[in-house]
Amino acid sequence: VHPNVSQGCQGGCATCSDYNGCLSCKPRLFFVLERIGMKQIGVCLSSCPSGYYGTRYPDINKCAKCKADCDTCFTRNFCTKCKSGFYLYSGKCLEKCPDGLEANNHTMECTSIVHCEASEWSPWSPCTKKGKTCGFKRGNEVRVREIVQHPSARGNPCPATSESRKCIVQRKRCQKEGKGKKNREEKRKKSSREESKETRQESKGRAARRQNREQRENNNNNNNKTQPKKRKAPNRGESLEPLGAAH
Repeated sequence: VHPNVSQGCQGGCATCSDYNGCLSCKPRLFFVLERIGMKQIGVCLSSCPSGYYGTRYPDINKCAKCKADCDTCFTRNFCTKCKSGFYLYSGKCLEKCPDGLEANNHTMECTSIVHCEASEWSPWSPCTKKGKTCGFKRGNEVRVREIVQHPSARGNPCPATSESRKCIVQRKRCQKEGKGKKNREEKRKKSSREESKETRQESKGRAARRQNREQRENNNNNNNKTQPKKRKAPNRGESLEPLGAAH
């Protein structure tokens, strides 16, 4: 035992030295050597730090370093996260992924190559030309499909999602505007809306004229009440009998 071994240690140490720090740990704690300059100091921790893995023994629990290319590990031969520039695959850190796998730069792992997958084609659309289904003999019909699985970086690219081909149909005349039951119904509704609009306008006009007329009559009545009545002048053609004339 080192001559400077002390029993009154701090920080979870069971025994310690002024020069080397912890020499042994209390139960369930892990002993790990930390380098400070040219010297290594023993410390006791509840879990091993990043870059170390823990091993339990009957007399002591120790933390040992992972491999140089491994950032975190479960055991020395099983890495759980690689350092920059390496890709994780089956617990190992590789500079290049094996055949059939590709490097995922987001997770820094070797993953399976995913190819694009598309759904089945839809049925062909009706034959059309310039958006119409009548008035022509030769047109085009279209079918579509959807992408159900997008590819990974090295996967096969997706195919086209639409196809068009020429089609021939029996020519039929387009229904002219104004003919047919549907067009007659629309025209009748439009006429009814216009008539209703004109009726509303006429009603508003009559109401406005009635209001103006009543206003004028009220103004005339008020003027007649405030002005004195004028005496009616005799007609010039009437002759006035002199008073006291003898018959």
